[in-house]
Amino acid sequence: MTTLGFSPCPNDTFIFYAIANKKIELAEFDFQLTIEDVETLNSLALRRELDISKVSCHAYYHLQNDYVFLKAGAALGRGCGPLIVANKDMALSDLKDRKIAIPGRYTTAALLLKLCFTESFTVESENLISMPFNLIMDAVSHGEVDAGLIIHEGRFTYPEHGLTRLIDLGDWWDKKTGLPLPLGGIAAKKTFGPAVITAIENLVRASVNYSLLHREEAMPYIKQHAQELSEKVIMEHIGLYVNSYTIAIGDEGEAALKMLLKMTSECGGI
Repeated sequence: MTTLGFSPCPNDTFIFYAIANKKIELAEFDFQLTIEDVETLNSLALRRELDISKVSCHAYYHLQNDYVFLKAGAALGRGCGPLIVANKDMALSDLKDRKIAIPGRYTTAALLLKLCFTESFTVESENLISMPFNLIMDAVSHGEVDAGLIIHEGRFTYPEHGLTRLIDLGDWWDKKTGLPLPLGGIAAKKTFGPAVITAIENLVRASVNYSLLHREEAMPYIKQHAQELSEKVIMEHIGLYVNSYTIAIGDEGEAALKMLLKMTSECGGI
């Protein structure tokens, strides 16, 4: 039995639909699925409890010795960055010493916030309030925190909560590096060995391709797990996070991941 973790977000359930529902030949693999939010998956991987898992690129910094970042299944791109939102428009400098909700300390979003803010001021850990990503917009709306770092479907729905975007951290990354933004990907234990890791990559790629050819068939499974049930939002989400880098990360994608890992090393992460 091989443990496999991915999140309930539409891009992940889209990627793994064919594997989870045995729509493609799984060869010798018998998967035990764990479907949890990405920060829970990060924590499970950091405890080495999952053989294969979706993880944040920030978390992967701490996993490099034991896991390989697969060349298929990654979430990279442009125009797909996490957003910092608040109840009212303000300068980023106004957030110094304010409470900011983040979707987990090992998320790439939280790392990008630190990298961006460190250019102007020090981010104190006690001011970063971790909570499940789907609770952040309500926490900002109700004044429980001064600002929120939103990911996933929140990118499309924050105006419905009366929130204002202060910065798109994907735009910040693009201007700073010129590279696509590496948000997350699939990590597999190095103990599998090169041949099995290649087979896993091919399986993930085949699963993505199946969903690309059978979108309507996959939709009930995706909706079953999604936080946002609007089919329009779900399709926008998939269109943004499932792209050519998901099929094959390529040289540019690998350069982007290498850059993020280097910057994480220099700042120490969160």
